Amino acid sequence: MKINNLNFKSCVVACLLITTFCTTVNAQDNAAVTIGGQTWCAKNLDVTTYRNGDVIPQVVDPTKWASLKTGAWCYYENKTVNGTTYGKLYNWYAIHDKRGLAPKGFHIPADAEWKTLIVFLGSADAGKKMKSKSGWKANCNGTNESGFNGLPGGYRNGDGVFTLMGSFGDWWSTTEYRPLFGWSYSLDCSGSNLGRAVNYKLDGLSVRCLLD
Repeated sequence: MKINNLNFKSCVVACLLITTFCTTVNAQDNAAVTIGGQTWCAKNLDVTTYRNGDVIPQVVDPTKWASLKTGAWCYYENKTVNGTTYGKLYNWYAIHDKRGLAPKGFHIPADAEWKTLIVFLGSADAGKKMKSKSGWKANCNGTNESGFNGLPGGYRNGDGVFTLMGSFGDWWSTTEYRPLFGWSYSLDCSGSNLGRAVNYKLDGLSVRCLLD
């Protein structure tokens, strides 16, 4: 993996951080990928504590989920097996908690950083290059030539209802749109691009981390 514009010492530190976080927390082969000038973890975030060690609550009950104003996570359909493939779904309040959701050395991308990814991959077919080669419904698989390995993990809406696993993947940015909404980026079964949208802060979306 090539990391540009770093001296040897910084490169060693960066590589150790990637190995520790992406491999230990999100264990998989080829766990980090450099796309343009950005180094992404190649799997969705799957942590149960903030950076300081405080526990992030798992909220199963849909009524409680719909009333949250603090950070929380869940598995799709509250099934642990889904977390093995897709990681956890987090609400907006978790990604903005001052204790830090992304482990040390990493951060959750802002809207501008997602746009940088789109520009590098090409706006017309960035999504196709980011989708995994398998796992999508109805022959909607991508080429994964970027190495992003975007899977259709679905999401949980603000009413606590799960939807679209197999045909849709949605990731938070840290950028607010309006008081009740944040910007997000999505891959869907019908498109070849990486879509930009807004989600309610109560929604549960996937999270990807970037190396600082």
